[in-house]
Amino acid sequence: MTNYTYEHNFWNMMRGKKADLPVLSAKSVGNGAYLTPEDFKSKFDQALTKDNVFRRLGTVANTTSPDATIFATTSTGTAAWIAEGASIPESSDAILPFKVYSYKLGSLTRLNTTFVNDNAFDLEKYLVTAFARRFGRAEEAAFLNGTGTNQPTGLLSDSGAEIGVTAASTTAITYDELTKLYFSLKAEHRANAVFLMHDDTAMALRMLKDNVGNPIWNAEKDTLFGKPVVTSLAMPATATGKKAIAFGDLSFYWVIERQPLVVNRVSELYSELGQIGFFAFERLDGKLVLPEAVKVLQMA
Repeated sequence: MTNYTYEHNFWNMMRGKKADLPVLSAKSVGNGAYLTPEDFKSKFDQALTKDNVFRRLGTVANTTSPDATIFATTSTGTAAWIAEGASIPESSDAILPFKVYSYKLGSLTRLNTTFVNDNAFDLEKYLVTAFARRFGRAEEAAFLNGTGTNQPTGLLSDSGAEIGVTAASTTAITYDELTKLYFSLKAEHRANAVFLMHDDTAMALRMLKDNVGNPIWNAEKDTLFGKPVVTSLAMPATATGKKAIAFGDLSFYWVIERQPLVVNRVSELYSELGQIGFFAFERLDGKLVLPEAVKVLQMA
């Protein structure tokens, strides 16, 4: 009996076996590329989150809106005591529209034909692991340093996080400068704030002491001033003019998925090598919707 499920036919297509094209056509994006099945997408998203701080701490939104505009709400309102029969005070929440673009991120991996044709080989696990690692790191680098041209607008871009402190040195950070960075962020944003920095910066701060000689880093909890420290190799290390530390609420960085992961089997191009290629791509954008929610320490 023929299995008409999309997932069954998707993997038949990926392995070069007979597949029901009318079933696959429901999720075709053209040129032999297909949206991944729901189970694959779920596993991919979980693995992607492990390799991407913005997938963990940012706000992930999905849209296929043709006008490419997102309305983000920044909650700044307060609660108030209201007398019986009195009018309800209006909220001061801000609704901020911003343009969303459909940037394409892709990656190609190749496998020997014998592996692909072997049903004992877990092709799904291999593709999930390989693509999640590549996409997770590439996304994180763009969400931090992206220019907004052919890629998302990064947290550290000119239109991203605000400068809270400029260090006196090009390579060293002082306790006083960290203190100023902490308090440069509004108290309302400090509640869920984290410190984001490169591994090398974190190592240097582990050895930094306050004005009376006490280490400022809580080695047991990996915190500074009681706030978690998150590291990323995509963050700049301390050097002239670099934004070495970001401190703030990363939930105000929005990751907007315009199209989930799509996979295309590429067979003829590598046939002489005895290999099958798998090209995957996604379309997405990213932007810090409230610049004041994250402050950065910039080196001199």
